[in-house]
Amino acid sequence: MTLYQRLQQETLAERQYLVTSPIIQRCFHGQITLENYVDFLTQAYHHVKHTVPLLMAVGSRLPEEKEWLREAVGEYIEEEMGHQEWILNDIAACGADKEAVRKSQPASATELMVAYAYDAVNRINPLRFFGMVFVLEGTSIALADNAAGQIKKKLDLPANAFGYLRSHGSLDQEHIVFFENLMNKITDKHEQDQIIHSAKMFFKLYANIFRELDNAAAQADAA
Repeated sequence: MTLYQRLQQETLAERQYLVTSPIIQRCFHGQITLENYVDFLTQAYHHVKHTVPLLMAVGSRLPEEKEWLREAVGEYIEEEMGHQEWILNDIAACGADKEAVRKSQPASATELMVAYAYDAVNRINPLRFFGMVFVLEGTSIALADNAAGQIKKKLDLPANAFGYLRSHGSLDQEHIVFFENLMNKITDKHEQDQIIHSAKMFFKLYANIFRELDNAAAQADAA
């Protein structure tokens, strides 16, 4: 079994924990507010702005025998550069203050996911970063286009409010094929296990961002 097949099969429970997050389920039923969407984009900004620095750290820590992977990391860096600005532009298109978001602090669940990513790369094994890639890119393709359609229909937002979601939806298919081919070159069982463990953790950590968003919204409604 290839690493990509293992990733798909061995993270089913964790993936389910993510997709059953209440705010995701409500989104698919058209039960989402503008505030919900801006809050989601705000947290996306706070983790996406770390993608390139994390990739740079991964590239610097890979051993010489993983030069083929370092080259792929270089491609990822080119692809991901500046994506956080797309998110800020989406926020502005929603009528919110993107500069206030830029200066804001991440929610605790977002901060924890980012901290785990840096710790995994710098302290344990740079390969663990690819567990995060599997979660964010794989989940994006599965959810992003559907979510964007539901949000646009419900909130009647302009097309330029969905740059981040649309870029990570069906248009991102090439990325996941590239990722699958890359992961299938990793055949060492120990290295595979590192990435699978990481993916399980990132599914939970990413899901907790959505669950915290829902908790924050509920508290705001109750206030």
